Amino acid sequence: MKFREEKDSMGTVMVPADAYYGSQTQRAVDNFPISDLRFQAGFIHALALVKRCAAQVNHQLGLLDKKIADAIGRASQEVMDGRHDDQFVVDIFQTGSGTSTNMNMNEVVASRANEILTGQKGGKSPVHPNDHVNLGQSSNDVIPSVIHITALRLIHAELIPSIESLENALAAKADEFKDIRKLGRTHLQDAVPIYLGQEFGGYARQIELAVERIRSVEPRLSELALGGTAVGSGLNTHPEFAGRVISLISDHTGLSFVEARNHFEAQAAQDAAVEASGALKTLAVSLVKIANDVRWLASGPRSGLGEINLPSLQPGSSIMPGKVNPVIPEAVLQVAAQVIGNDAAITMGGQGGIFELNVMLPVIAYNLLQSISLLAEAAAVFADKCIAGITANRKACSGYIEKSLALVTALVPEIGYDRAAAIAKKAYESGKTIREIAVEEDILPADEIDKLLGS
Repeated sequence: MKFREEKDSMGTVMVPADAYYGSQTQRAVDNFPISDLRFQAGFIHALALVKRCAAQVNHQLGLLDKKIADAIGRASQEVMDGRHDDQFVVDIFQTGSGTSTNMNMNEVVASRANEILTGQKGGKSPVHPNDHVNLGQSSNDVIPSVIHITALRLIHAELIPSIESLENALAAKADEFKDIRKLGRTHLQDAVPIYLGQEFGGYARQIELAVERIRSVEPRLSELALGGTAVGSGLNTHPEFAGRVISLISDHTGLSFVEARNHFEAQAAQDAAVEASGALKTLAVSLVKIANDVRWLASGPRSGLGEINLPSLQPGSSIMPGKVNPVIPEAVLQVAAQVIGNDAAITMGGQGGIFELNVMLPVIAYNLLQSISLLAEAAAVFADKCIAGITANRKACSGYIEKSLALVTALVPEIGYDRAAAIAKKAYESGKTIREIAVEEDILPADEIDKLLGS
């Protein structure tokens, strides 16, 4: 491999000759050989958007030469288009402010801008990664801003549409199954009858509420830390810089971002990210409940509950021919486990706000964005490959009702709790149904018994 020399305040570093990044990125690569985890492409592209908008505004404010601003804008757009994804090589586990990734971006954009202007990549002239690409910015306000930008974009573009699709699929099943009477269950024991549609209606409402919870976080995610620079005081940035840059970001994304009401809060804490993760965790818990219920309701096919049938998607066993498993619900359960674990990491990350800066930004960013993406994909798959294809086993649903001892509850208003309990005990010991015992003991007219128990 061929190398070129790049210099920074600490000396000379050998950088791969074909790399757009420079010395500070290479130092980070050397210092943090910890994992194979890197910032998601969406984060990198949003960071490039900040650089493009910053260059445009700095030129408008008379702080940046047009030729340099245009080159930065062009290079940033190439990054936004995914043309240089392979140049972002810094591990997630790095300096807690994300400075290494911010400098990775500054160096790539400056290097490519220099190539545009001179035909030679690398170096710091005529475009300097700090003086020009990072003008008016600090890693400490840029990285928190990009977390919010990327999270809100993913929520709008991917997560909300997916979970609304799941909600619609569940609501459709609630309507389809509204006349199918079945046995309710509490404590894993027989309870009084309900309708299968009511069960699915409960699931649909869980997801509807998940949408509401996630949307409720949007006002806090829409606040951006840009303009605070190093410690939140706005040192070395033009007073109009943040507002103008944020306006351009809003125009580009179609989302309404605003400058943080308090820059010290926006950089010292990551409460909005923790709050967003909490809403995602709640959705994950809802998915656990729904996925577990449908696989239990479909258990069998000969010795389980078998009240519903799930779509058959693939062979379920390498040794048992004909076995088909509830693979989609199981995948959803695993996604939920990952999201709940991510929330724990984000919670710990939120505690990394010490004095004027949170120093666990990369791990917060990575886990928050992964949770959003995983839930979006899992919800879409759950809706399309499982919920939409569920059918009801009417015979099984009705069969369990007649055999249930819980049916005796309907007789309580007429005969009292104690007498009803005695009938239930006798039915259990004899193996007969509640209806059979009630008729045998002539507790009420037969037609009244049928009316109360359902005929």
